[in-house]
Amino acid sequence: TWGIDSPNSYGFGEIFTLLQGHYFSVIFGILIILVPLAFLGHFMVIGQKKFNHGKKIRVFSSYNIFVHWCAAIPFVALCLTGLVMVFGDKLGGGGFVRFARDVHGIATIVFAIFGVLMFLMWFKSALPRAYDIDWLMIMGGYLSKEKKPIPAGKFNAGQKMWFWVCTLGGFAMVISGAFMFFQFSDINTLRMMALAHNFIGFLIVALLITHIYMAVFAIEGALHSIIDGHMGEEEIAILHSYYYKEINAA
Repeated sequence: TWGIDSPNSYGFGEIFTLLQGHYFSVIFGILIILVPLAFLGHFMVIGQKKFNHGKKIRVFSSYNIFVHWCAAIPFVALCLTGLVMVFGDKLGGGGFVRFARDVHGIATIVFAIFGVLMFLMWFKSALPRAYDIDWLMIMGGYLSKEKKPIPAGKFNAGQKMWFWVCTLGGFAMVISGAFMFFQFSDINTLRMMALAHNFIGFLIVALLITHIYMAVFAIEGALHSIIDGHMGEEEIAILHSYYYKEINAA
């Protein structure tokens, strides 16, 4: 791992070696098993939210869609290849893991470019609002089968949380990864970067699974909004009630 786990070094040596050798892969393993199981339980108990998609409203421009996918695809590739490297020894190492490492490096460059564009594109819409607290108090209404207006703007509190973790957390991953790959600093700094890389990785992996579940399974047809830019009027009125008021007031 880029030479930062040398037993002859001091400082964070013992802690880093313990975490890197025994706990990080276990935590990642728990996350990729338990988080999907939790959402499977949600899907079976609460079920999918369904709305009338007869009348649609355009909510995302072609530029929004382009930038989102140009950032999302390398981001997912980073997560998948990162997990391959985490479990490299259990996957037999060799060419497959080296290939994953190479893809990881290329995807980092692409995400660094389009991640910045996505941040600039949506950061104003992702700024916290007072009603986000109300959204969090009721977990966005996802624990209920009722259809009643949910306090949310164009992005709800959960989507905003994911945006900040994906962008700022993603940029922190790029920086810490660059430090480790190019070995820019002393051994203890590199170890701290590796620890940060893994801890942020835990949060990103958990929230990425959440984001995929919400977009693909929790709401019928939700994924289409970031494919063709349109969202059903009823879905906006219920799940993004403040945004719906803004649209009608415009």
